[in-house]
Amino acid sequence: MREGRGGSPTAVVYEGLSVRAGSPLTDDERRRLPALAGTSHAVFLSDDRSAADGRAYERPVVSARFFTREGELPACGHGTVAALAFLAAHADRKECRVDVRVSGRVVKGHAVRGTSSSVHVTFEAGPIDLRKPTSRELALLLPVLGLPAVSSSGACVATLGRPRLLVPVTDRSALAALSPAPDRLAAACDRLGLLGCFAHSPVPATARAEARMFAPSIGVPEDIANVNSSACLAAHLFARHGTTRIDVDMGDALGFPSTVTTGTRHGSQGSPSQPVDITGAARIGQVLHLSR
Repeated sequence: MREGRGGSPTAVVYEGLSVRAGSPLTDDERRRLPALAGTSHAVFLSDDRSAADGRAYERPVVSARFFTREGELPACGHGTVAALAFLAAHADRKECRVDVRVSGRVVKGHAVRGTSSSVHVTFEAGPIDLRKPTSRELALLLPVLGLPAVSSSGACVATLGRPRLLVPVTDRSALAALSPAPDRLAAACDRLGLLGCFAHSPVPATARAEARMFAPSIGVPEDIANVNSSACLAAHLFARHGTTRIDVDMGDALGFPSTVTTGTRHGSQGSPSQPVDITGAARIGQVLHLSR
């Protein structure tokens, strides 16, 4: 969210009790829940205090799985923000440090409760792999986005969980004018094995950009806030220009203003695998009671 409002509504379900009782939700039930909750994504949490890899952890470990109506995602940045905010809101202290297991990787999270129901969250999103897009990828995707071939000069395919195309536009007006047909974009992304397309405005010296994420292949024609893609952009800019911090504004066109702050502090410029720190804010909303 931004300045206490907006953000991408995300359903958070704690499955700890049902998992221990031997009756966890099925994946079909998890896939249906975003629509029932009126959200694009849902995150499902379960206790993981005995680490599967046999290592000893000093902090609690919680497993997270992410779903849209189309199925499971290997990672979800704003879902991780929502999970950490949920855990902090239900902790008996203002500050919460917890490890979240996502697709076999443990993410160290830090959440601090603020005023009212707001929670400030920080976690490490990386590692992020970067590569140049192929001519086939650009030939299929740029026309669907309505962008000229010149956009390819700063384009990048970044992988965090799943690969996605990062593509610059000339200015914020050009970004606002984008209106790709969801069916055509989904078909092109499916052919290429991409999550979607993250279009962004130029990044000035103030290191603040505006972006839009189109991911109809996973049932999200346009994402209100895409934390992982923002992290990918940060890694891309660090590799190219050494930029160490960037604020990414999203969701304004949808009426849900959001800002994701990213910071690069590990690795070296030009590294093919670049971890990025993410900072965001969330607000705990309504509580839903669902029955099977």
